[in-house]
Amino acid sequence: MPGQCQQFTMQALANDKKRMEAITIKTPEDIAGMRIAGKLASEVLDYITPFVKVGISTGELDRLCHEFMVNVQGAIPAPLNYCPPGYTPYPKAICTSVNDVICHGIPGDKVLKDGDSVNLDITVIKNGYHGDTSRMFLLGEPSILSKRLSAITYECMWLGIDKIKPGAHLGDIGHVIQQHAERAGYSIVREFCGHGIGKIFHEAPQVMHYGKPGTMEKLLPGMIFTVEPMVNAGRRDIKEMPDGWTIKTKDRSLSAQWEHTVLVTETGYEVLTLSAGYPPIPDFIKLA
Repeated sequence: MPGQCQQFTMQALANDKKRMEAITIKTPEDIAGMRIAGKLASEVLDYITPFVKVGISTGELDRLCHEFMVNVQGAIPAPLNYCPPGYTPYPKAICTSVNDVICHGIPGDKVLKDGDSVNLDITVIKNGYHGDTSRMFLLGEPSILSKRLSAITYECMWLGIDKIKPGAHLGDIGHVIQQHAERAGYSIVREFCGHGIGKIFHEAPQVMHYGKPGTMEKLLPGMIFTVEPMVNAGRRDIKEMPDGWTIKTKDRSLSAQWEHTVLVTETGYEVLTLSAGYPPIPDFIKLA
């Protein structure tokens, strides 16, 4: 949930040296804590999956996730009352982004109907560490467009993740994501991005989902950040709603997003937000 990412991105792009200095390399203790937090975040999505069906409200999904995080996992829902500069406090435990909502949809009275698509974005805090992940859910009989958009976005995320290794650059991740989305006829949202994460919800580096190979920061072992492409079926332009959080596609086209939290290892990467109920990984990805 990159609530401050749009503002932070613009500031971060101003000075390469300062951006690089701000990146924290995680210690073995940090990495162990992030593994726990990441797994818990994904397990919230495993838990809620059977409830995501036609007729349930986004507010009820929020209530169920909130209770599971607090009462079962002993974790804290990071979005609840999250308040970066210039924002009002986010009022719920999760984000529920339905159909043309790109990100930060606030749970409420909206009842999910046949054919809807919804992204559930979960961030938990456990022992001070943040685990951040999101999944798409397609309800009832989704349209061919909805299914294809979600599938292409899922592939975009994994193609980006598969570029992660020491010595690679953040631009390598953005480039392959942009290529795959645009080749399919879709567009990449540019105002929001992936982000470094650890004891702080949103930190450097900024992980753009577009760009050129060999540009931006070089990846080093111990970096942890999210890869979370937001892909629109139509144009990439966005519209902020009056609540100050919800972001929609300006042309009302469908949008999709998938997200993982990833560690740069000595030889490649480790996805920290996998769990038993996670959807099948694409055949073209070979996990270490």
